[in-house]
Amino acid sequence: MLRTNPGLLSFIEELYLNQSRKEDIILRTFSKGDQLLKQHQQISKILIIKEGVTKCYLTEENDKDYLFEFLGKGEIAGEIEALKNMDCLCTIEAITEVSVYALSIPFFLSQIDKNLEINKILLHILADRILNTSSRASYQQLYSIEHGLSKLLQLQQTEQISLTKDDMAAYLGISIRSLNRTLKQLTSKP
Repeated sequence: MLRTNPGLLSFIEELYLNQSRKEDIILRTFSKGDQLLKQHQQISKILIIKEGVTKCYLTEENDKDYLFEFLGKGEIAGEIEALKNMDCLCTIEAITEVSVYALSIPFFLSQIDKNLEINKILLHILADRILNTSSRASYQQLYSIEHGLSKLLQLQQTEQISLTKDDMAAYLGISIRSLNRTLKQLTSKP
């Protein structure tokens, strides 16, 4: 549901405090609804979330969104695009006010060349993404929409965020109509 990475956050905070060139890592703030990265556009920075919650989604050719994940503290965005020198694969949008550490691409790539610790962290991140993707696919096959929706509602309460019905439906891979039906079923249960 909500992905976090305290290990990466701690590592980047240490780099931020000890950087020799202040332009290598800057602190940026985004308001709710701002797009941190936009699908099909070139990236200019690698982002690590310091505070707040974002959603990561892909807009299909039919203009429907598929919401991959909710990203929180310590999650990274733009690293694949920087490594592959390609445009953004998906859009990252702020659900709450968000602050991020924005790393210049040359600095990020230089850290990968010379810092074993960041390489280990990135390998774990990429492995976790593969595991999460396969787990989520099987989860959606094995559990009811009702179960997934109850998890989303719990996430809203725990994180004190408000998700739109569009976001919930996009995350669950269902239509708004199916979502409304499932919400009605949940609220009518004793």
